[in-house]
Amino acid sequence: MTWNDRFLDLFDRSVKRYESGDKDFTGYYDAADSALLAEIGYKPREFFDFVEDYCEEAVPSPSTAVLIAAARRDYFKVVMKGKLGEKELTRDDVPTFGDELGGHAYLPRIIAKAKAKLRGELDPDLMYGCGGDRNFLQKHGDLHPADFLRIVWAADGDDQKVLDAVNGK
Repeated sequence: MTWNDRFLDLFDRSVKRYESGDKDFTGYYDAADSALLAEIGYKPREFFDFVEDYCEEAVPSPSTAVLIAAARRDYFKVVMKGKLGEKELTRDDVPTFGDELGGHAYLPRIIAKAKAKLRGELDPDLMYGCGGDRNFLQKHGDLHPADFLRIVWAADGDDQKVLDAVNGK
């Protein structure tokens, strides 16, 4: 019942390393840290992306990072039964910034990224919760990135349900 505290402790330690000039995340994690990441279905780079953005842009906050991790962890445990995904969504597979759904540019892209985030199948060069994602969510109902993950999860592959949620229906 303490995974979130361990997550935040690792986040704080990682921020300190990053701010000290050590930006090579491959040395950040000891065996206990790696076990935590595996327990919640996270990849080392996936975790680091939140640390890096927080250090460089002051967002997303540590609390947002843990809420996003909680949605991923819940999906990993409940839907995936603790088994890692087998695919990887790459930059070539994700919709473009201009692709639209229901008149909303970027929505197909963030939906695809959210689905892959839930399954733990994002390529290390893609980040769910990046600046583009945050901008889209803020402009469309000030949705929290963790809430959007849960909307996508609840929609169970029906992008129209996600569109309805974005439109406030």
